[in-house]
Amino acid sequence: MPQENKKRGRWEEKKRKREVQETGKSPKRPRSGIALDGHGPRLGQEQDVLSRPEDVPFYGLLDDDEQEYFKRADSLLELNQFKDDEERSLFLANLYSEANSKELKIACSQSCSRLMERLILMSTPDQLKALFQKFSGHFLHLAQHRFASHCCESLFLRSAPVVTQELTASLEEQQRKADTTDVYVSMENLFLFTLNELEGNFGYLVTDPFASHTLRVLLVVLSGQALANNSTNSLVQSKKKEKITVSGLPKLSELDITSRAVPESFRKALDKMISGTIAALDTTHIRALAMHPIGNPILQLLLELELSQSGKQKSKDENSLFRKLLPKYPVEEGTSSASFVNGLLFDTVGSRLLEIVIRFAPGKAFKSLYRSLFREKIGMFAKNDTAGFVVIKILERLSKEDLEHAVEMICPHITILVKRSRISVITSLIERCQVRLVDTQPIATELKQAYGEEPSARLCKILGLVPNEIEHTAKERKMLMESHEVGKVHGSLLAQRMLNSPGALRDLITDGILATDTPALLLIAKDRTATHLLQSSLTALDQTPVFRRKVIQAFSSQVIDLALDPIASHVVDSFWTASNGLSFIRERIAEELLRNETVLRGSLPGKAVWRNWKMDGFKSRKSEWMMSGKDDSNKAAKTGIELARERFKRKINSAA
Repeated sequence: MPQENKKRGRWEEKKRKREVQETGKSPKRPRSGIALDGHGPRLGQEQDVLSRPEDVPFYGLLDDDEQEYFKRADSLLELNQFKDDEERSLFLANLYSEANSKELKIACSQSCSRLMERLILMSTPDQLKALFQKFSGHFLHLAQHRFASHCCESLFLRSAPVVTQELTASLEEQQRKADTTDVYVSMENLFLFTLNELEGNFGYLVTDPFASHTLRVLLVVLSGQALANNSTNSLVQSKKKEKITVSGLPKLSELDITSRAVPESFRKALDKMISGTIAALDTTHIRALAMHPIGNPILQLLLELELSQSGKQKSKDENSLFRKLLPKYPVEEGTSSASFVNGLLFDTVGSRLLEIVIRFAPGKAFKSLYRSLFREKIGMFAKNDTAGFVVIKILERLSKEDLEHAVEMICPHITILVKRSRISVITSLIERCQVRLVDTQPIATELKQAYGEEPSARLCKILGLVPNEIEHTAKERKMLMESHEVGKVHGSLLAQRMLNSPGALRDLITDGILATDTPALLLIAKDRTATHLLQSSLTALDQTPVFRRKVIQAFSSQVIDLALDPIASHVVDSFWTASNGLSFIRERIAEELLRNETVLRGSLPGKAVWRNWKMDGFKSRKSEWMMSGKDDSNKAAKTGIELARERFKRKINSAA
């Protein structure tokens, strides 16, 4: 069979070196993109707007003395053991002075780029602006660098709150800054300059393994979204990203965990950035990005921003990202859009984009998509490991009538879902039924059949526990405490959701707890995940006194054992709330704790139990302790719906 003619070896290497010396140009960097087929074009090679710059600048290397100095400075910043703020500020000023004109070298250094990230975390707004200006003109290349890209991300995230602070600053403060002898540049303008530098290169940066993360951060900053929440972090940062921290650094401010006020120029720049990214891409290229592991997250973010800000208008615009993904609208079975959606549904990467479509699509578009592609097949989709996550997002948007139909379609498959450990779908279905006031009796019937008729064994099976394995050595107990099996976590969440759902579902859990003997209850109480169910069952506001009394009495001879356990001690804490209205049981437990005061004070969990039970008051002022317990029983905590109703009443009264 003929082989491909490859040029390799020392002679070919010498030839390439001679060509470089004669022409003075470095070898061309290969362009990256998404191959649509074996011979077709690659994303980023068709239009000039997507072309990648050939020459990558080299900023130089730090010498040995400089590397040693900056490494020591990095260790000092990480420990953050300065006497006071003045000493820290002086150290940072000296460090900035030493790093002057070396910022780009440090950012691109494998050993010292962490120093730059920590320096950014501890910098003042003026120092951040100075560093911003040092990076200006180089962001396009720094964003594509393996180490400097992380510095760009940290700089953008740390500078975002400064934009809001300047936007909300008083007029006097703004005038004072403008009157200074130095040239005043706002952080808003620095971000806009960066966007101008990157403009025209978004097409290929979205699939760059390093620059794509920087673009995501920039999108979040421009949109005003929270900088630190679960949904944002999952899109912006990789799970493998190293967490650069500084010891004792203050926690995230409110600007990091809530939405931020951003100037109008950011809104316009964001629209321009989104339109510039997708303008040169047709439906074929965008659908290829949807399956691309690097391009998919930024596509999720672009689609979320587009639909969340102006969903109804964008869904009708032919040039919008939503319409380029699904040009045939409304989507009907047998069309190319339907085939694309089905492909996303079972793809581990593409399904995440479909979740964004389900969450943020306008109501009319979602209903059309659901009734044409998902309504009659939702039970089958729920059984799939990948499509099940999309089903969860679908359930969150269904009306009461559609949810009732979904219950009919999913219930026959609950036994298979249990066998395949697809518990999260069942949990979400119960939660939505509780919100929409849909009858959960069919779900309870199927769960009872799937987990068994015997209450105690059924409960242990839901929680993923083996009741026979009760005795453990110290090493085995430690391994049991550190266990984080996903199946057990989902089982515990399912049981808690069933407990919060009144009716047959709650009866399955409460009957199981009452039918379980004390050794098995001890296993539940000492398990890291299952113990939450036991605590919730005791502290539920609408739980009957008979149930609480029987459960507490089952542990009557094991109170000290529970109190000394780092996990089960929280169950003893819940006994305080559960014994409201059961004064004789509360007093009996307190007397048991008092008899073992020395043992309890000798362990950390025991000290916590002693404090939470207010045992010092019981020991010295028993009558007052008893009266305080009665007062606590009269002050029942209000549920979330009760608080919402009170707020609504206050709003109506104030409006009147």
